[in-house]
Amino acid sequence: MIDVGGVGYDVFLPQFVMRSLADRPEGDPLELEIYYHVTDRQLRPTLIGFNNGYEKRFFEKFITVEDIGPQKAARALALSVSKIAQAIEAEDVALLRKLPGIGERTARKMVATLRGKVAEEALLQDEGFGVVQAPEVEESSSELREDGVQILVNLGHRRPEAAAKVEGALKRNPDITTPEELIREVYRGERPSA
Repeated sequence: MIDVGGVGYDVFLPQFVMRSLADRPEGDPLELEIYYHVTDRQLRPTLIGFNNGYEKRFFEKFITVEDIGPQKAARALALSVSKIAQAIEAEDVALLRKLPGIGERTARKMVATLRGKVAEEALLQDEGFGVVQAPEVEESSSELREDGVQILVNLGHRRPEAAAKVEGALKRNPDITTPEELIREVYRGERPSA
């Protein structure tokens, strides 16, 4: 229950968000990013809370998977965004099946729908509570390098480590032109080879 100016709102929090707030005393001021959902059949709105807009954007990608609506998705988010994104990118169906309400078929749909679209989220550090800002315009090589390093720093990596990962990604694929492509290539370089 969140009190906003004397009005109480029931806000559903995924398990990983609850864990991140566990040490906060009841009644402390709290800011949440809210996903608002209402349908013609369900007129009472569902409010789902997240620590930041980054988690909310992942959730919005997550519910694009067939057979996963907002409530099912919120219940399924027992692990952090980064862990779920890593499992999707690695096609780890066994881990995805362990999420509440997710079976074999739905786990495979998650991989088919989201693989390649959540590499940035897969690089989040420390339970994925960081914020990433990545411009979508094509950039010069030095701007691209700096943006890639900054994204990784925002995700919890140290600057020298981030710079090395960016250089490695650009060496593997010199045709990269956007920060999104760069982060995907960094992630590909992090995955253990089969």
